[in-house]
Amino acid sequence: MSDGGRKVWLEVALNGPWGRTKQPRIPIAVDDIVAEGIACVKAGAAIVHVHAYDEATGRQSDDAALYTRIIEGIRSEVDAIVYPTIPFAGSENADTRYDAESRYAHTQKLAERGLIEWAVVDPGSTNITHWDEIQVDHPGFVYLNAEPEIRHALSLARRYGFHPAYAIYEPGFLRLGAALHWRESTPSPIYRFMFTSDYSFGFPPEDFGLTAYLHLLDRLAPGAQWMVGGLGVDVLPMIPRVVVEGGHVRVGLEDASFGCQRSNVELVREAAERIDAMNGQLGRVVDVRDALKPET
Repeated sequence: MSDGGRKVWLEVALNGPWGRTKQPRIPIAVDDIVAEGIACVKAGAAIVHVHAYDEATGRQSDDAALYTRIIEGIRSEVDAIVYPTIPFAGSENADTRYDAESRYAHTQKLAERGLIEWAVVDPGSTNITHWDEIQVDHPGFVYLNAEPEIRHALSLARRYGFHPAYAIYEPGFLRLGAALHWRESTPSPIYRFMFTSDYSFGFPPEDFGLTAYLHLLDRLAPGAQWMVGGLGVDVLPMIPRVVVEGGHVRVGLEDASFGCQRSNVELVREAAERIDAMNGQLGRVVDVRDALKPET
């Protein structure tokens, strides 16, 4: 691989909230999640995003003890940023009866134990509807992130020193996220632009969408770290421009179209090859941490 290009971070999102009915190749059991996370780091990922599961039911379980086993298991073998999700509020995969404290209870416990450097904070709400659902006249849902919940999560970030991982589903997420980062004085957020081919939110994975996001980011959060990702999307063709523009990349079965035949490791390897082809250098975890250190 190239050792002279710009440092590009590679994140892998191992599973998501979907369950194996929709995404059969995702890891569910703790041992499988740990093994796959380790393999992906060895293949080039510096960042691992995970959803914990109740193995008996096959449903997401936001239990701090499960996340502790996953994070410590991966980091016992490799150095990486490993961070959990939050309930996908509004969806069939999550209880919608959350308040801010309960929704982020596991995040707070993990932060108190010093186990997380990043945590999910999604600064907005949007309709999530799959094109296949529209064809069969089945309504989607509203992914809910009320502002009091966002502010609570950012207060935790400020208190415990973790970086908010912002999923930017729509331009308004970026605008609110930048404003609340300024208001709450948190560690630097990472802005992940959420592209999609399979859903109705946001932009498709095309240049005009990335251009719009980059113009907005330059206006509201100049110099912020950003990456491309999404749901129901293949961002691999976007990598050449992302490398040139100074961004980073997320791949994985959480983000891939349902029924994806590639494994997480295969997706990481292909992304790494495309970054290398653009003379980019895969950032190690130390590079990620160094880039996010506050200026003194």
